[in-house]
Amino acid sequence: MVLSTEQKMLVEQRVTNGRKSTGRTYLLWLFLGTLGVHRFYLGKTNSAIVMLAMTLLGLTTLVLYAGTFTLVPSGIWLALDAFLIPGMIQQDADALRLFFTSQFLTAE
Repeated sequence: MVLSTEQKMLVEQRVTNGRKSTGRTYLLWLFLGTLGVHRFYLGKTNSAIVMLAMTLLGLTTLVLYAGTFTLVPSGIWLALDAFLIPGMIQQDADALRLFFTSQFLTAE
């Protein structure tokens, strides 16, 4: 089955309304990125928990100088996320598009 032009427009409108904000994601990355809050916002819960745990473990063991072994990789991960955020937002939009398209197709 193929969607009509009107249905495609409705799907795109719903995707646009439900899409995650790039600006909001980058603000979360900038101010709370070490805690993985931007990943929680984008629905990447597992990796957000790992990022949060690495940061907290690194901060608690920083007194023993062992914290650098988790804080340095966490910082590198945070820097890489600056480039990965647009792709994560696009994945979220694609998932929304697939969901709304499947709703139209099953309703017929």
